[in-house]
Amino acid sequence: MSDRIVAFLWTNRPATPPERSVAFTIAVIALGAKLAKVDGTVARSEVAAFRRVFIIPRSEEKNAARVFDLARQDVAGFDAWARKMASMFTPGDPVLLDVIEGLFVIAVADGPLHEAEIAFLDEVGRIFGLAPAQIDAIRRRHDSGAGCPPCEVLGVEPDTPLPEVKRRWRQLLRENHPDHAIGRGLPPEAIRLAEARTRRLNEAWDSYRTRYRPGPQMGAA
Repeated sequence: MSDRIVAFLWTNRPATPPERSVAFTIAVIALGAKLAKVDGTVARSEVAAFRRVFIIPRSEEKNAARVFDLARQDVAGFDAWARKMASMFTPGDPVLLDVIEGLFVIAVADGPLHEAEIAFLDEVGRIFGLAPAQIDAIRRRHDSGAGCPPCEVLGVEPDTPLPEVKRRWRQLLRENHPDHAIGRGLPPEAIRLAEARTRRLNEAWDSYRTRYRPGPQMGAA
């Protein structure tokens, strides 16, 4: 398995779609493991978060565990894995945004973000070609220390009229629906993250209308 990882990491030949799927999965596992290690220890909650976010076929669980255990020994080389993953897509591709979001889920699984985790995620985002504002928006959605009120999730100001917020919520649901990821043939990980984003959007809408609208609530439908 370690030989296969090294071969994958340093090959530059174009990948066919099936091979890219394997490469993508290996890189995700390695980045997730190294992120979990960056604050000093790999917590069980971080491993559990990885399993929730990034789906590994049951037939590959043992191989995935070997990759994770090898990668989590130290943080060194995480940037090489990030560059290899970035080479599979155009800069700023939505899949890379999904990966960063999944990494944030892992990072906050054991508590507020550590400075080393923030530096790690910022560097991976830079390698992926993502704008700092994009990374910051994802951080605000997940890091309780950075604050994540529903208006930030929905991208509205706190005093935005409720009907306007509702229109914004519906627009974001359409844009982030898992069917879009399925239709584009994206990996299962991307579909799982789209489902998670949809849940967060619904939770943000429920929270916003409860918090900012006095009196009887407007129906969510």
